[in-house]
Amino acid sequence: MMRCSTPLSADSQFLAGLQPLVESRRYKAWFLDQFGVLHDGKQPYPGAISTLEKLATYGAKMVVISNSSRRASTTLEKLKSLGFDPSLFVGAITSGELTHQYLQRRDDAWFAALGRSCIHMTWNDRGAISLEGLNLKVVDSVEEADFILAHGTEALGQSSGAAWPMELEDLEKILEACAAKEIPMVVANPDYVTVEARALRIMPGTLADKYEKLGGVVKWMGKPDKIIYKEAMAITGVDTRDSIAVGDSLHHDIKGAHEAGIDSVFITGGIHANELGLGNFGEVADSSAVNALVCKYGTNPSYVLPAFSW
Repeated sequence: MMRCSTPLSADSQFLAGLQPLVESRRYKAWFLDQFGVLHDGKQPYPGAISTLEKLATYGAKMVVISNSSRRASTTLEKLKSLGFDPSLFVGAITSGELTHQYLQRRDDAWFAALGRSCIHMTWNDRGAISLEGLNLKVVDSVEEADFILAHGTEALGQSSGAAWPMELEDLEKILEACAAKEIPMVVANPDYVTVEARALRIMPGTLADKYEKLGGVVKWMGKPDKIIYKEAMAITGVDTRDSIAVGDSLHHDIKGAHEAGIDSVFITGGIHANELGLGNFGEVADSSAVNALVCKYGTNPSYVLPAFSW
C-alpha cells in the first residue's frame, strides 16, 4: 500500500466551532470563502450570520475571497440579499473581479499580449457575465479568436451580449479545436465544482483543467493562486502571520492559503461532504476520513470544523 506523503498534521486542530479561535484574538484578518462556508447559493447556513456578527465584535477585518466569476460588487449584493450585512466586511475579492481588472488595465505582460478577440464561455441559467468596458470582440470562430475567456459552463457568449445555451460536452469540443490552434485561456472561476443547495455544480475550473490536459495554456485567476490572497492582505493591511483563510475546498481554499503562507480553517460540510460521508449539516467528520482526504489532495489545514458556526 502506498504511504500518504501528506498525512494530517499533528498541529491540525479539530474544533466544534470558531469561538475559542476567535476569543484567542490570534488572527486580525479573516479571508472567508462564501459558497460552502457562508451559504449554499440559495440560503445562509445555520448560524453563519450570527457567527459573522460575533466575529466582527472582536475587531476582525473580514474579506470575502471567492472564485466567483462575478464582480466583487455583485458578490456583496448577493450576500445582502441572503441576509448578511455587507458593512461587516472590509471588502470582497473575486476571481471575476481580478480578471476584469487585469483585462481592463493590460499592465501585466501576459495580458497585454492576449489580443482583443475572445471566445466567451459563460452562464445562461445563472445569468450571463457582462464584458462591458473591456473593449473585447466576442467571436464564435476558433480561427478569429485570440484567447478563450471562461466565466461559466452553460453557454457561449455572443457579440450581442446574449448567451447561447450549450452543453458541457459541446464546450469541450470547442476547447479541443482551440488547443489545436494553441489559443490561451483565462479562467475567471478556477473552481471545479461548487455547492448549490447541497448539490454540486460543474464550474469553469473543470474546463480549464481539461484544457491544460489538452496542452493548452491557462491563466488561473483565483484560488489556489497566491494572487487573490495578496490582494486580500493588501486590503486589510495585515501580513501573513496575522491572517487566516476559511474555506471548504482542500484544493482551492486550503492549498491556496498554505501556498500564500497563511493559516486555514477547513469546513468539512461543503463540497467534500459526500467524500467524507456526511449526510446532515453540522455533522462531525471522522478524523480518519479527513486524514484520507488530506492525503488525496496533498495539503493540510490548520483547523478543521464541521461548519462556519460559533
